[in-house]
Amino acid sequence: METLEGAMAMHPSLIDPVPEETARVARAAFRKGTLLMRVRDEIGVLYEDAMFADLYHARGQWAIAPWRLALVTLFQFLENLSDRQAAEAVRSRIDWKYALGLELTDPGFDFSVLCEFRARLLAGGQDQCLLEILLERLGAHGLIKSRGKQRTDSTHVLAAIRTLNRLEFVGETLRAALHALAQAALAWLVQHGRSDWAERYGARVEQYRLPKSLAARQALAEAIGTDGHDLLVALLNEREGFWPDRPLAVERLRLVWIQQFYHDGDSVRWREPADQPPVSGRLHSPYDPEARYAKKRNIGWIGYKVHLTETCDADRPHLITDVQTTAAGLADVAMTATVHSALASRGLLPAIHAVDSGYVNADLLVASRVSYALELLGPALPDSSRQAQAGQGFDLSAFTIDWSERIARCPAGQISQSWKEERDERGVAVVRIGFSQKSCNSCPSRVLCSPFKPGCRANPRRLTILEQPAHEALQARRREQNGELWKTHYACRAGIEGTLSQGIRSFGLRRCRYLGQAKTHLQHVCTAAAMNLVRVDAWLRGQPRARTRQSQVVALLAAA
Repeated sequence: METLEGAMAMHPSLIDPVPEETARVARAAFRKGTLLMRVRDEIGVLYEDAMFADLYHARGQWAIAPWRLALVTLFQFLENLSDRQAAEAVRSRIDWKYALGLELTDPGFDFSVLCEFRARLLAGGQDQCLLEILLERLGAHGLIKSRGKQRTDSTHVLAAIRTLNRLEFVGETLRAALHALAQAALAWLVQHGRSDWAERYGARVEQYRLPKSLAARQALAEAIGTDGHDLLVALLNEREGFWPDRPLAVERLRLVWIQQFYHDGDSVRWREPADQPPVSGRLHSPYDPEARYAKKRNIGWIGYKVHLTETCDADRPHLITDVQTTAAGLADVAMTATVHSALASRGLLPAIHAVDSGYVNADLLVASRVSYALELLGPALPDSSRQAQAGQGFDLSAFTIDWSERIARCPAGQISQSWKEERDERGVAVVRIGFSQKSCNSCPSRVLCSPFKPGCRANPRRLTILEQPAHEALQARRREQNGELWKTHYACRAGIEGTLSQGIRSFGLRRCRYLGQAKTHLQHVCTAAAMNLVRVDAWLRGQPRARTRQSQVVALLAAA
């Protein structure tokens, strides 16, 4: 298969209309049309060769038209097909030939071309282009409202790897490293390898082949650890410079051995679980080192996380405008500013951005309004103080802050004694306010404020608050989010879970097709573009949106 450095060239040409014979047969076979035929008729050709000119050489062998490969890639994710199935659909499906403008006798192309096209998109930094170009075309048709409403949510994505126990994992990691060395430096491996390695690591490590007793497993683990250590030592002692050009599988072997083993004199020992790095920082597969473990509530997984942002205006189709693929353990709040920046770069910023509490903090409430002139509509996390959690006593909202005088006044009228501006352990700018011991001891309301034991002096009350803009924005959101007016305003967020469900159930959003975060992100972008095509088609045909499902019990009780 031709590589990115090969001599494949692109020669842009005008896109001809659908061949007459193809159109006649397609309309006879599909009198009501199909989604792909309606896309060609209603929206037109979505892509042009010039859009992908930077991905190809100016001279060399002619390439298959990139605009067709882009459409095939989109249709492939639209129907959740493999590369082989998509190439077969180009050869055999009449509606595909219609949408691609091909003659009925066109033989198609080899399925490997699709893999190469995706590699070119990634290498050229155009992994977002299939979605961005589609959004430009749909915006030109008036299907995206300027400064409307949008909403964002995330879900977990399972990596395309097997779940391995520790013994399987280290054995498979060493096997992958030996396999890579056999391809890169077979003569070196023959010289430095051992005769028993072929038997022990020749086949994939499987659970049923491993010893059953704990002692035998421990012995095998340390034997594998010794083998891997000896291999790494031999590579480090290589005098001809082989080690600096080591295969990636060898580097992963080194990292895994640091995480899983340690030296005890001249022996290599198996680390106890408590002596390992945090699970979120460990490697879990020798084939996808970027896949990480994370847990959210009662769901634990190894893989990634995807964030989808979609429009939610009642008078337009709901279209996905941004896709972000992140490490599994990255908090949602870390992606809010990234989503805003991505939408701003495409000219798709909304006026209202509805999110759940995971995407909201005080700084973002301020920054969203100041930097992007949008309202970040989402509930703020409640006050975590003892008084607020108990529902009695003086919580933070009961204190009056005088920013100009740099003092705080408690509900009993006492005035703070100290005011110190600094940064907390996370680097966030905060103000620490303290009241005096004397005023707190004599205060009749001290039982509602500071914990104390009868007969003992009360501890003086101390407050830690954010800087003025963030503090005021946070307190204002906490007050308003309990009102019915705000809840009605926030109702526009409802439905984003349905989008995630559609992506998971109909488009395979939750399972990675490929290894690595970059390829997985490209999968998510193509999936989002395919979902947009389905939604635009439903909108143009006047198909009503699906309503939230109710169980029979709920429906019967509501009717009663």
